[in-house]
This record gives sequence, structure tokens and C-alpha cells, in this order.
Amino acid sequence: MDQASSLRKIVSERATGTRRRISMADDSVSESAGNHRVISVTSGKGGVGKTNVVAGLAISLTELGHRVMILDADLGLANIDIIFGINPHYNIGHVLNGEKSLEDIIVEGPKGVRIIPAGSGFVNLTQLTDGQKLSLLSEFEHLEDDFDFFLIDTSAGISSNVTYFNLAADECIVVVTPEPTSVTDAYAMIKVMSQDHGEKRFKLLMNMVKGEGEAKNVYLNLCEATDRFLNGVVLEYLGYVPLDEKVRHAVLKRRSFVDLYPQAGASKSLREVVVDLLESPRPSDASGNIRFFMKRYMACWK
Repeated sequence: MDQASSLRKIVSERATGTRRRISMADDSVSESAGNHRVISVTSGKGGVGKTNVVAGLAISLTELGHRVMILDADLGLANIDIIFGINPHYNIGHVLNGEKSLEDIIVEGPKGVRIIPAGSGFVNLTQLTDGQKLSLLSEFEHLEDDFDFFLIDTSAGISSNVTYFNLAADECIVVVTPEPTSVTDAYAMIKVMSQDHGEKRFKLLMNMVKGEGEAKNVYLNLCEATDRFLNGVVLEYLGYVPLDEKVRHAVLKRRSFVDLYPQAGASKSLREVVVDLLESPRPSDASGNIRFFMKRYMACWK
């Protein structure tokens, strides 16, 4: 049975009501204690709601008792502070300039989510000098691992910056919408990471869909393409978030939709995604360590 066929069975079972419920998450909190997870959230193109997803994941995880830290790795736009309604005084640029330590620039958002902010229009990290690389690595080595989830909100696209963050993370979530350009660009990202860098496992989150039926169709189309053209690539169906006007309203109010509208359809669906994420096994080679993450990231530059 090929990947597409076997995963059709999975999504079919979900459609008949066998999705695991939120109430099952209570036990997963204690079971996952001490198992840090470093997860990148990325997309092939902009405008797919990636940063909204990161904010929603963070809020949902904290509601279940997990400690969450976000690295805003969208160095060109830096939107996570807008979603959370915060105004950081400092960012990672101040760390590289020697003005502040990493601990100095970390800010706290809603529900105790901690954020490492990036300045808008900031320099590409792959263009750092050797001295700046060593300085940044040293800062991360001194950062305490006082988190359960380290979420990386990457830029969109397949630039080296984005690719390296995805490769360095233990797990990679690709956010996809039904738009043909989003599907095509998501496939292009997966192709580059698999063929050029040997990355074979990806979690797919369908966003802004009309319902589960559309989400399954998008997912299966990507599965069929990877089965046909990309050897050994495995796409895991993580779930979907429906198109919901409450999401746009929350952005205008500078709040996460999960926090501002907890009963909205998008919020409920994303909480189900979080339950599945908690129950999914961590990769066997996952370090769950922020220092190892930065070392892997910098190793990609060589």
C-alpha cells in the first residue's frame, strides 16, 4: 500500500468521528514532561496564515499546561509581536551588536508565552560574520531550557534562511491553503528539503479551508505528487483550521484568535490539532535541546 492509500484510510477514519478528543490531552501533559520539542512552522508562500497558526498553537499549548517559547525567525517582517499585541523594545539585532544578551530581549506574551523577537527588515542570519555566529551560539548556549515547546516562526518561501531553520528543528510543520499557488509552493519547499538536504518527514496543516473534505483533498493531492516524484518522503496529516472571519477580527485587535474567540470554529479545530501533535511520536533523533538546534542551524551554513 502506497503512502497516499494508507493515509486516505487515516483521514477517512477522522471523517467518521474517530478523531481523538481534547479531553485526552490531560494525560499527555504529564507524560511529555521533560521531553522538549523544537518545531518549525513554515510555508511555501506568504499569506497562508502561518504566524496566526504559530500564535494559536502557543496559546493552546499553554492552556494545557505546557511552557512555550517562540523564536520569531521571520527576519524580514517579524509579525508575531503584532499578533500578540506587544511592542518589544529590543530584538535579536541588539544581541548581535553586543548591546543586549538573549535573556534581555525575551518578552512575555499572552498566557505566559515567551518570545525571542526579530526586528523587521533585519539582516539575513546567513550573512553574519564568524564573530557574530560565535556570539549568537554562545547566547543560545546560556539560555535555559525552561520550556516544553520551542516554536520557530520562519519566513515564507525557500530561501536558505528558511531552509536552515527547518532542517535544524526536530519537526517541521508546513502550513498549506487550498490556493493552487500555496500547494505548488509547499511542494517546491518539500522537494528542495528532501532532494537537496535529505529531509524526509513533514507534518502538513491545512489552513483556511471550507471544511475537512477540502482539507483532505489538498492533503491527498500533495501525497500523490510526493509519492510519484519524491522518493521516501512521508507527509503526516496534522489536521486543519477552517476559514473563519473571527481570525481576521482577532488580527485587527492584535490578539490570537484562540485567545480572543475560544469558541470559534478555527479555535476549536486548532485545539484538536494540538491534541494530535501532543500524541504524535517525537522523531527518534530529536534532541529537544535549544543549544543543539542552534548548532545544527549554524552547521547548515558550512
